[in-house]
Amino acid sequence: MKNVLKHSILFLFLALLTLAPSRGFAQDEEQPKKEKFDAKSFIFGHTGDSYCFHITEIHEHPVCVWLPVIVKCKDGGGWHCFSSKHVCELKEGETFSHKGANFFIEPISADKYPGKLVEVKADGGISRPFDISFTKNAFGIFLVCAFLLAFFLPAAKKYKKDPMAKPTKYQGLVEWLTYTVLDGIIRPNIPEKKVKKFAPYLLTVFFFIFFANLFGLIPFFPFSANVTGNLSITVVLALLTYFFVNVFGNKHYWKDILWPDVPIFLKAFPLMPIIELISTITKPFALMVRLFANILAGHIVIMVLMALIFIIGGMYGAGMGGVMSIVSIFMTIFMTVLELLVAYIQAYVFTILSSLFIGMAQHEPEHE
Repeated sequence: MKNVLKHSILFLFLALLTLAPSRGFAQDEEQPKKEKFDAKSFIFGHTGDSYCFHITEIHEHPVCVWLPVIVKCKDGGGWHCFSSKHVCELKEGETFSHKGANFFIEPISADKYPGKLVEVKADGGISRPFDISFTKNAFGIFLVCAFLLAFFLPAAKKYKKDPMAKPTKYQGLVEWLTYTVLDGIIRPNIPEKKVKKFAPYLLTVFFFIFFANLFGLIPFFPFSANVTGNLSITVVLALLTYFFVNVFGNKHYWKDILWPDVPIFLKAFPLMPIIELISTITKPFALMVRLFANILAGHIVIMVLMALIFIIGGMYGAGMGGVMSIVSIFMTIFMTVLELLVAYIQAYVFTILSSLFIGMAQHEPEHE
């Protein structure tokens, strides 16, 4: 237990060094006035999406992994592709020119397009180009997908090659993880004859969310992307569940929505069908918001605890900052352990609700 605590403290200390804001530890001797710590940029800069992986800073020079920027200008100019280094290192008021177009990234504190790449128009205004850049979250999605393929495919190939062979420990682990979800979540909620049809999607979405949550808690490259804490990603996951529920719903499911078994005076005015149709939208909406809000909130709490070190240090001096760092590190360890539990719970909740909604759309009417 002591070794676990020791390694946890070391891990959080290294994370603190990695996530430290610019000039957070050292100041130029020739600069008498310290730069004010921007808590909003620090917190949302690490929990939001970005065009690069910020690793640390050495003598005020950022050490980053630069990702490709791919945009199409609205006012002509066609497609532009360049390294995010050109726009991430710009100082305030500077722009990067590429093929006649000027770009810069709006600061996190901006009211419009915070943290997004914008184009400077001819009249001096700004606009958002069509942006399909390979951002931090996009990299995180590909990383999770690559891990899942590398983890599950070798075991599947071994089973396919010799189904009767004695499974290895690795195959046993994969089988245990798969059947935990299949028997514990999917089968109790979906009719047995439909399990084979929907199990691939539900297994995929569970492990994608679970490992994306875990990778998001590791504050080092190539991890740290807050994938499921991004609303656009949870929207896509919720829409996939919406598709499987409503496209593959049977006749009985649609009959209960459009022509429910209610008194005739309720059918004269289609109040119940309207309510039921609205419910088909509120279900995926709840899936989307629950996953997004819980994951983002956990990341924000951890970043707030780290930001308190620099806020207290700036207000009351290095001594109080050191005391606060000890408190923050222990609280961050507690929150990180709690987030490990949340990573599983949110994957479990999203999958069990998805399987429940799909199962409700597959049940046949009961006959006496």
